[in-house]
Amino acid sequence: MSAAPTAAPETGTGVFSKTRAAISARTLRTDRWWVPPLVTAVGLAAFVIYATIRSYVRTAYWVPEYHYLTPFYSPCVSSDCVEGSSHFGAWFGHIPAILPLGFLVLPFLLGFRLTCYYYRKAYYRAVWFSPPACAVAEPHAKYTGETKLPLIIQNAHRYFFYVAVLVSLINTYDAITAFHGKTGGFGFGLGNIVLVGNVVLLWAYTLSCHSCRHIMGGKLKHFSAHPVRYWFWTQISKLNTRHMALAWTTLGTLALTDFYVMLVASDTISDLRFIN
Repeated sequence: MSAAPTAAPETGTGVFSKTRAAISARTLRTDRWWVPPLVTAVGLAAFVIYATIRSYVRTAYWVPEYHYLTPFYSPCVSSDCVEGSSHFGAWFGHIPAILPLGFLVLPFLLGFRLTCYYYRKAYYRAVWFSPPACAVAEPHAKYTGETKLPLIIQNAHRYFFYVAVLVSLINTYDAITAFHGKTGGFGFGLGNIVLVGNVVLLWAYTLSCHSCRHIMGGKLKHFSAHPVRYWFWTQISKLNTRHMALAWTTLGTLALTDFYVMLVASDTISDLRFIN
């Protein structure tokens, strides 16, 4: 049974505009529309809490025997970094505790994730309630879109993408370096599978980005005149359809990779070795 119509309030969202039906109920939906935004909010909060804690503890992030380095500390370019973990040298001296050792790239990676087209949808609904779900009125009096601060920063996503590619290259280097044996030379263990799997999925998430798709085929008037770019565009387009799944998967693999390295580095568990 539908709710009785009421007079539209003086202020409110577009739901209460003069051209819309005046309905007092927040929504006429009878399903559990609040479950998806709730799950999203809990999932994002869990990752943010875990990643923040791990980024600041400055312990158990490097396994010297096998050269395992957690992605939360890569690249580690400070004199505070554990010996051997600075793959690219120590560019900085002492870093105050207010900053994580991975301060060089973490802000850009955070910017890349926050401005990601999928994550915008996720936290707009789950955190900002703009709107919380389809056919559910948002609590904001007006909507300015991404035309004013702070949301206008979302337009910088394409620039954060370039940094994300660079970081993916660094993580790839870390994963290759980790094929190191306890007695030197080549080595292969369970940690290598974890690190490589994480890197592969990070590349898939990064390349499935809408900005990458635009770089491949944007501003082209005739695909027939650019067969190479068209081929890349079609491949990225296929990957782009899985962008949401990859966004969540990579949050999980990042946390899993860091957690595994932490367990091995702290001698809580031993790395399962296959070679050396």
